[in-house]
Amino acid sequence: MNHAEFLEAVGKRAEMPPAEATNVVAATLTTLAERVSGGEARHLAAQLPEELRGYLRKDVDFAEQLDLVEFLNEVGVRAGTDHDRAAEGARAVLTTLREAVSAEDLKGLEAELPEDIRRLLHPLDRGIGA
Repeated sequence: MNHAEFLEAVGKRAEMPPAEATNVVAATLTTLAERVSGGEARHLAAQLPEELRGYLRKDVDFAEQLDLVEFLNEVGVRAGTDHDRAAEGARAVLTTLREAVSAEDLKGLEAELPEDIRRLLHPLDRGIGA
């Protein structure tokens, strides 16, 4: 999946225009990188388009543990959007990420995330590619 395809998939899933989808992708991946180990962030980044890899860059191996509410609050602040848009956007980004990475790395990601955030990777059928 290339950069444009990733952004288009997120935009369609979250019903967002391209600029908003771009902001939500950056905010979600940056927040996700803080929640997983450095090794997992590197594995995920290696499978994404080059334009997105920097959002998963991490200088430390430490993973900060936050619940879903805190995760979405950080996504919302970073993306400059409200809670509902942050939730829709984060769900769209993580669903698209699920499709872009290997099954092995998806399992590794799921193992490092709390259950409530893991649910964003597997939303109920919400239409386009969900």
